[in-house]
Amino acid sequence: MSLNGKRCAIYARVSTEEQTTDNQVPVLKEAAARRGWEVADIYTEEASAWRAGHQLELKNLLMRASYHEYDILLVWALDRLTREGIGSIMHLFSTFRTYGVQVISYQEPWLEQAGPMADLLTAVAGWAAEFESARRSERIKAAFARKRARGEPVGRQPGAKDKSPRKRMGYMARYNDRRK
Repeated sequence: MSLNGKRCAIYARVSTEEQTTDNQVPVLKEAAARRGWEVADIYTEEASAWRAGHQLELKNLLMRASYHEYDILLVWALDRLTREGIGSIMHLFSTFRTYGVQVISYQEPWLEQAGPMADLLTAVAGWAAEFESARRSERIKAAFARKRARGEPVGRQPGAKDKSPRKRMGYMARYNDRRK
């Protein structure tokens, strides 16, 4: 199937407010332009891919897919969609397929293959994302345990204040920003 002249949505995600999607979005826009895709919309968010329900823009993206507003979903890497493991990644892919949307990853070009090999590699990528996340969590917990053992404070200290104002979060804020 030719993908020239198709409409694509771009999804970029980082895990924390201290990070930025500025590294992902320009590269993905350029990749879409090189392939002749019209960028229908860009979805960005600062949310963990580990905890279900925290990716509000991903939910919005799925809703727009159900309305057939784009043909291709372009992501930086599969772990930007979810780190919840094989079941979650396969469910997302199945949902997008049902809506006629092909998921394409900038970092994993093998994803464009059709058939069972793509499904197998997607499952492996889902497993790797979950495994990497679990390992990172173990390292953080070990570091906290070392700090506690030395009597050092762990986490946000009483009376600590944010150095910068919190970003407006939520569906309505993003919806209103997009309408401007």
